[in-house]
Amino acid sequence: MSTTTTPLTLSSTVRLSSGYDMPRLGFGVFQNHNTTPTTLIAFQAGYRHVDSAQVYRNEADVGEAVRQSGLDRGEVFITTKCVSKTHGYERTLKGVEESLERMKFDYIDLFLIHDPLSGKEKRLETYKALLEKQKEGKIRSVGVSNYGVKHLEEIKEAGLPLPTVNQIELHPFCQQKDIVEWCNANGVVVQAYCPIIRGQMNHEVIHALSAKYDRDPAQVLIRWSLQKGFVPLPKSATPGRIRSNVEVYDFELAPEDVAKLDALDRGKSGAVSWNPVNAN
Repeated sequence: MSTTTTPLTLSSTVRLSSGYDMPRLGFGVFQNHNTTPTTLIAFQAGYRHVDSAQVYRNEADVGEAVRQSGLDRGEVFITTKCVSKTHGYERTLKGVEESLERMKFDYIDLFLIHDPLSGKEKRLETYKALLEKQKEGKIRSVGVSNYGVKHLEEIKEAGLPLPTVNQIELHPFCQQKDIVEWCNANGVVVQAYCPIIRGQMNHEVIHALSAKYDRDPAQVLIRWSLQKGFVPLPKSATPGRIRSNVEVYDFELAPEDVAKLDALDRGKSGAVSWNPVNAN
């Protein structure tokens, strides 16, 4: 995807195929052991999108942060996910209710299949269960995470609605271009986890751009992700980093600088996370 020409602001959203708007920048809470206070800081900094998961064991803390924030439920966009060991039709139906109970919400904005590791049959059973909960109004949008083209194609071949979102590891070293191309062609929004490479930003190109724009490396990487049309999900438990990671709307990378970051792609070998997109 080429560099966007549309000005991005903190209030920028992307319209999902389900008809709902999702903020273009999210706050990740993976391995965040102080989730309520750090999520409150994120809300104060301007975030309105939080990415959690059942396996993170902090859904209750996210829900509590929303209640303590004073924000209306409709002002925030909350994601959670079900990991492969909990897949299957009945187990997924039960799992959605458990997530709602933990968060003390009436609905979840986006529910993702966390990974494709359970195999084709269970993946499709799980997806159908999420669609059923969407019909009941318990989920507003259904999506997937860590899905390769093969897994996305099996949903299409089954005649089911395509996911609204595919959340994958995505940063200049691991651009997963085949998956991004498929999603762009089929109207699936791409969310980018590990957008700041888990802090592994010690590269001459990143440092040079950081100096050029007088921004820290994380801000450069988040801005790259936004300009590529992705929805980055930076995570941090450090208040100063939480705030600085959202300060990416008052500058723009020049096309030639986006191209410099594009050239860093190492394919899937550049991954810094589990990235199970090639699962059977």
